[in-house]
Amino acid sequence: MSGGKSRYKAELRRLQIELVKFQRHLIEYDHRILILFEGRDAAGKDGVIKRFTAHASPRETRVVALGKPSDRDRDGWYFQRFVPHLPVAREMVLFNRSWYNRAGVERVMGFCSEAEYRAFFDDVVPFEQLLIRSGIQLFKYYLDISRDAQAERLEARRRDPLKRWKTSPIDEVALAHWDDYSMARNEMLARTHTDATPWYVVRADHKKSARLNVMRHLLSQVDCPDKDRHLAVPDADMVFEFGAESADRLEA
Repeated sequence: MSGGKSRYKAELRRLQIELVKFQRHLIEYDHRILILFEGRDAAGKDGVIKRFTAHASPRETRVVALGKPSDRDRDGWYFQRFVPHLPVAREMVLFNRSWYNRAGVERVMGFCSEAEYRAFFDDVVPFEQLLIRSGIQLFKYYLDISRDAQAERLEARRRDPLKRWKTSPIDEVALAHWDDYSMARNEMLARTHTDATPWYVVRADHKKSARLNVMRHLLSQVDCPDKDRHLAVPDADMVFEFGAESADRLEA
């Protein structure tokens, strides 16, 4: 095993042990944790979530990755289909994409109307504030990658028979709509980043570093009496809070 790979595995194990400590704490004190992972196609959301949940309690951990909305979903309140999946006491729920689909792929690909898009922005911040007031701890991560990295990963998906399930018609046009996705991302982050529900941007060109640093960042944000605070220190160049001063650090 190479030195870099062995160091990564050793650090990953240490951080997963810290996550187990944290989960035992949230179970003991009836906490509710909700983590949203957004980002461009092939940004590495699946990989981050897989490492987060590898040693988590299956009874108190859920991953939510909703598919295409049904006719009933489209006829209801936009947020309605997400509500049943929210965490209850002692649960940690990770969304692999979330209600922010409306501000991203639905906007870019024309799957929603202009009125629906604007209504989303009217509703999303109050909706998330309601979640916070109900006792849910909400964390929002946007995984950002370069155009070259996305092109390389999408091509690797097409070549790898074990990753064929990841490919979709949306992937086929992701690069063609790069600038549209950038504009949608920028508006989404600017309009939905608040003091109570901030966005954290993850530089994800290097998959392994991104995984480790998202773990470190989450651990730095939550209280757990017996956590190793030396491990809960993310690289500030890889994970940073979105804001006016950090907007120019996003991939163009």
